[in-house]
Amino acid sequence: MAKFKKIGVLTSGGDAPGMNAAVRAVTRKALAEGIEVVGINGGYAGLLNGDLIPLESHSVSNIITHGGTMLYSSRCPEFATPEGMAKALATCKEQEIGAIVAIGGDGTFRGATDLANHGIPSIGIPATIDNDITATDLTIGYDTAVNTLLGMIDYLRDTCESHARCNVVEVMGRDCGLVALYAGICTGAVSIAIPEVGFDEEAAIQKIANVRDKGKRGIIVVFSEGMPQKNGRKYSEYFAEKVQEITGVETKFARVGHIIRGGGPTLRDRMTATQMGVEAVNLLLQGKSNRVMCVLENKITNEDINYALVLDRMCKGKLKDGDLDRFSADEIASMRARCAYRQAKIEKLYNMAYEICN
Repeated sequence: MAKFKKIGVLTSGGDAPGMNAAVRAVTRKALAEGIEVVGINGGYAGLLNGDLIPLESHSVSNIITHGGTMLYSSRCPEFATPEGMAKALATCKEQEIGAIVAIGGDGTFRGATDLANHGIPSIGIPATIDNDITATDLTIGYDTAVNTLLGMIDYLRDTCESHARCNVVEVMGRDCGLVALYAGICTGAVSIAIPEVGFDEEAAIQKIANVRDKGKRGIIVVFSEGMPQKNGRKYSEYFAEKVQEITGVETKFARVGHIIRGGGPTLRDRMTATQMGVEAVNLLLQGKSNRVMCVLENKITNEDINYALVLDRMCKGKLKDGDLDRFSADEIASMRARCAYRQAKIEKLYNMAYEICN
């Protein structure tokens, strides 16, 4: 059983509600095991610059209720360079940091595996509102983001109903449509557009015309920001204009941006973050490294970070030459099965939405 004198915890990439809950769990679990904890301010940039703060139990009191991250976040291109890595390793040596827990998305995990490959045991905790990490069914922050979005779309529906309007709502998610898909289903959107499933523009506009003919006043359409451009423009904006032009239904456009990243995390995000934080420390104590925490079939588990990163690229169609060389035929087959499972789940939900949301 490994034992460290001190571990560091950082948050990196886009902030997500529940990051603070994970920091709290890592800190208190480590302290309970007699391990010192330092918070690394500003993600990997803080590690390069030695911007550290000691964390005690009282340091993380009440942060479980807060969105954002008390350790702040940033992008750090320098960390990916040999010079940046040398600075990070020097900080770890000088401050006697024996291991790192890195909370964030795929970019955060690439940094964690780089540290592990240089002798600093590291564990990743997935925190991103996009829920776009293929190795896990759920990322910290996603549940809060979609619940925040539900309220906002519900408010838009009220005014749509009053004025017999359609509102096309573009939501965050990068290249992943899960935020749009779940929010669209649960707000009764007449149409949903996500990058994972082909979008039939003509059929969507006809459906809007049909529901209006049947007396529907308030009409909601949800677009993922990851949809490809249309005629050199954001597809969502183009579509809003097209709906009004073809159907005559007054149509407004709304882009729901970074506001869904904020706010106090939901119970589910607080619980997931807490469980993952505790298990991350347990893994380090067991002598394990280069792992990422996951939720699979509602159970907290973990996966090799390199496997998770390549799996993610496979699922997104972004594999690079040589990505699969290190994996066995069975591992590659399991990756493909996981990608197929995820795509099938999305398509099933999308088809369900088309049938019941009208």
